[in-house]
Amino acid sequence: MHIAPHNNRNQPIVAEGNETTPLVYFNIVKLKKGESFDYRLKGHETCIVPATGTLEIEAAGERFGPVGKRGEDVWDGEPEGVYVPVDAPARFTCVSDTTEVFVAGGVHEQTLAPFAVLEPEIDLVQYGSDDTKTHRKIKHILGQKQADRVGRLLVSELFTVGAGGWSGFPSHKHDTDRLPDETRHDEAYNFRFRPNYGSGVQMLQRVDNQPGEAFHIMDGSTILLDKGYHPCCALPGYEMYYFTILAGKSQRSLVQYFQPTHAEQLETIPGIKDMVAKFR
Repeated sequence: MHIAPHNNRNQPIVAEGNETTPLVYFNIVKLKKGESFDYRLKGHETCIVPATGTLEIEAAGERFGPVGKRGEDVWDGEPEGVYVPVDAPARFTCVSDTTEVFVAGGVHEQTLAPFAVLEPEIDLVQYGSDDTKTHRKIKHILGQKQADRVGRLLVSELFTVGAGGWSGFPSHKHDTDRLPDETRHDEAYNFRFRPNYGSGVQMLQRVDNQPGEAFHIMDGSTILLDKGYHPCCALPGYEMYYFTILAGKSQRSLVQYFQPTHAEQLETIPGIKDMVAKFR
């Protein structure tokens, strides 16, 4: 499902209990200096990530801040965030001139403790190559380093390195719990491009080697992935970023099932196996 860029007026883009990806929640909140936003989700653990600007955050009675060091866009510095437990009150306040905030959520039952993920705790991964058109950088906000403090939510930022290229390849899916081969993880992306008039394509192939769908993604597009193989690419000459939310049905560790037709490409892309191992 493609949700076109729009002004959501601080209302959820992907609401609780949505039909396409019921495990995932996503909101974008835009504030000016001194403005605050409050929320409380009874059935979701969440992560507050300032895409730009700086926040002071209150979560489950604890205070965190300042959080967020970026300027004008997501390429301007490293991400930071705060984990908010299930059914915990949260408030964030803009302390920079403006801020754009991503609120990522995943269904969970247990209430844990809040914590901040500052720049030193971000888990950085780079893999692929220019030759294979798969050069990519991943910044895990809720990743392997936070595995023992989070329920089933994974939150990351993914960047194409260079101008243009493929991401999410070899094509893979994660729509069925059938260990050890695959796990059910609903997923949502929000895309950005540099320059912001760039664009790309999100592919979705439900059945191996059968015709699928393709969506024209632009700066601000949101994609919901419930099932199927789903690589994406940026047009030549443009850098692509996407904020990624993964929520597991039965466990946090992601087990991807690679499309049989393209699985042999796992042997051609430098570092991809190390990348796969980081989604835990």
